Amino acid sequence: MKIKDIYEGAIKQGIAKDPRGKREVEEELKRAKKEFQKLKGKEKEEFDRERLTNPYSDTRILYGEPARKVKKVLVGIDIEVGELLLADRLRERTGCDLVIAHHPEGRAMATLYEVMHMQAGILHKQGLPIHIGEDLMDERIKEVERRLMPANHTRAVDVARLLDIPFMCIHTPADNCAATYLQTLFDKEEPRYVSDILDILHDIPEYKEAKATAFGPRIIVGSKKRRAGKVFVDMTGGTSGNKRLYEGLSRAGVGTIVGMHMSEDHRKEAQKHHLNVVIAGHIASDNLGMNLLFDAIFTEDVEVMECSGFRRIKRKRARR
Repeated sequence: MKIKDIYEGAIKQGIAKDPRGKREVEEELKRAKKEFQKLKGKEKEEFDRERLTNPYSDTRILYGEPARKVKKVLVGIDIEVGELLLADRLRERTGCDLVIAHHPEGRAMATLYEVMHMQAGILHKQGLPIHIGEDLMDERIKEVERRLMPANHTRAVDVARLLDIPFMCIHTPADNCAATYLQTLFDKEEPRYVSDILDILHDIPEYKEAKATAFGPRIIVGSKKRRAGKVFVDMTGGTSGNKRLYEGLSRAGVGTIVGMHMSEDHRKEAQKHHLNVVIAGHIASDNLGMNLLFDAIFTEDVEVMECSGFRRIKRKRARR
């Protein structure tokens, strides 16, 4: 495979598994093209043209030629300076053609807030009026943008460049895979009690392994004996949304939220509005998404080396 095959495959899978539906994603891409066509001069020159085909600002080739061939890949949930130095040593000993991070770095981290707009569309599918979702998400997006402004985003990318190690990150497309996989599963199984949600999660290899290392799924609001009601898998869209959204979700009929993680302020707000909350686990859920993505796009000749919390678990024979 080539780096561009992995990148383009990730975007394709991200769109196919986007909880909003393919039609809404295509509309977003159309809006980006219209915006680009209206620009002139310097503004047009500085426009991020990846937006014309990639709706996920937190997924990018950070360094390296897209046409470069790949046989050995080092994959980690978080890739920073230390992991890139490890990749350099591995390249000397056994070979390493590309490093893939799940969490964004560089430009992809600096623009993480842009992908958060998709949450309003996801929440709308759960019954929250779109005008409420967009208004509350705009407030949260601005907060996250301000928080990211002082960060030193380029540290890891600078190291990749100096060592000449191709480097990319795949965030929302993988999270889309995890969210859609779990939402489809819960919709099919229709768990009656919160305990049933835990049982379903414990049958999934990534969560089973997490449980064995004491970081398995847990109930942080509610109890095993409570009715699950309508289950909403909240696992994609950059980072956590506005905590004030929980009131709307509860009114829309959601009974249980299954998420990767939740802050204490968000937990208290969910509890206030009588929602059950099951935390499936952050790293385990990231693993699930990355593994589902790799099952779809990797060919058999790509060897994956694991680091930084990632464990490769195959569900089916990779596509040729």
